[in-house]
Amino acid sequence: MDNQELQQWVEQVSARDFGRPFLHRATFNGRLRTTGGRYFTKTHNIEISPHQLEVHGKEETEAIIKHELCHYHLHLQGKGYQHRDQDFKSLLVQVGATRHCSPLPGAARRLPVRYLLVCDACGMEYPRKRRVDPRKYACGRCRGRLKLYQTKPQ
Repeated sequence: MDNQELQQWVEQVSARDFGRPFLHRATFNGRLRTTGGRYFTKTHNIEISPHQLEVHGKEETEAIIKHELCHYHLHLQGKGYQHRDQDFKSLLVQVGATRHCSPLPGAARRLPVRYLLVCDACGMEYPRKRRVDPRKYACGRCRGRLKLYQTKPQ
């Protein structure tokens, strides 16, 4: 599928599910790995990850298109278009869009937990991925002093 076919697909979904035309550009962006798509508030354009289409198919990609169109139409109407807004949440349910897309295999490479901050007073533990200076921090529960321990050798 190329950008021209994606553009037509987005226009069809917009007309069918929202009853409004999509008047801007929809394109594929191969660099999108951790997100299924994105909406640009300044240009009103939409980008979709082609990897989602390859891995999860047309149904999942259409749900992502609906999600981005929810941002698009609500923003143009001057309503709450952000994820936290009630207008956005209710429109997602109304059109059958997903709140989050399915992750791509190997997309999220998380760092392992290598350090542990432990409170001297209450024993609260704070796992860390990176080394920090414990003198700059205090326990969030009791404001006690923290000690840094290494859990895995580097």
